[in-house]
Amino acid sequence: MIHYDSKLLAVVATMPQSVADVVRMLEVIQAVCADDDGLKWFNGLYLEVTKAVRARTQLTETAPGAFADPAWIEALDVRFAGFYFAALKDALSGAKTPGCWQAMFAVRNQPAIARIQFALAGMNAHINHDLPEAVAATCRATGNAPHHGTAQYNDFTGLNTTLDSLIEAAKKKLRVRLLGDALPDVSHLEDTLAAWSVTAARESAWNNAELLWSLADLPLVSATFLDTLDGLTAVAGKALLVPVP
Repeated sequence: MIHYDSKLLAVVATMPQSVADVVRMLEVIQAVCADDDGLKWFNGLYLEVTKAVRARTQLTETAPGAFADPAWIEALDVRFAGFYFAALKDALSGAKTPGCWQAMFAVRNQPAIARIQFALAGMNAHINHDLPEAVAATCRATGNAPHHGTAQYNDFTGLNTTLDSLIEAAKKKLRVRLLGDALPDVSHLEDTLAAWSVTAARESAWNNAELLWSLADLPLVSATFLDTLDGLTAVAGKALLVPVP
């Protein structure tokens, strides 16, 4: 536990109801976290992503980059963020936490790990584990099946270029150790950064959302699938968080 964790727990005590709520909660978490807390570096990147998504949902219908169904994207954004806040709440309160999130939370104060590793480990947990559930749940709530070729899928994939640019910028800006000191010129981190693709992760998440949708009448099978997905995502997260010598 870190001395300000009670403040973080208070932030995530209730779930967001709007994109504005999501931004506000992320901003408070960012302000509370110290620089030597790995959570800050994922949260900061996620805050940038959320602001970029919000900006695009506010575009006029004919503007370049405008969504075909901005209300659906907003609903997904809020529901998706809720998974991160719920995982953080569970971890801080001692409740059972998805293994993929616990992989990052357990080492958030380890100075040998680079800031970008925390950022990508959080993205790994959030996209590979949480996003399929968020997409499926949003589709159920809005009556839109998660199929390729739909307006919702096109909006979903239309975000990839925005996210790619933010991730690539983060790979450069956050390529320092947790405390800000320089990393060695050559390390395993280079291969790690090169291998992680937000576009590939989000496409896999959509495919898994379609699978969850098809398993709606088979709750035991669906639960087993989610447990397996958590395990695989946790393995990837631990690989992303291997300390740099």
